[in-house]
Amino acid sequence: MKKIVLAYSGGLDTSCAVRWLKEQGYEVVCFVADLGQDLGEGEDFQAIEARALAAGASKVYIKDLQDEFVQDFVI
Repeated sequence: MKKIVLAYSGGLDTSCAVRWLKEQGYEVVCFVADLGQDLGEGEDFQAIEARALAAGASKVYIKDLQDEFVQDFVI
């Protein structure tokens, strides 16, 4: 089985992409970048991780990239 890494936002589009890629025979690993974004009311990264796993991802990696984002793109 081939493995693919998907930049996962937790929304409907990437959740559908996880399921579709899995149906195509891929093991799907999701990557979520914490850039300090507003996730919405009642939302957190644990909920996003749970949604990715429920959609069929084998693993979910969440990385805090706030400092890098500010240093490389904001300043």
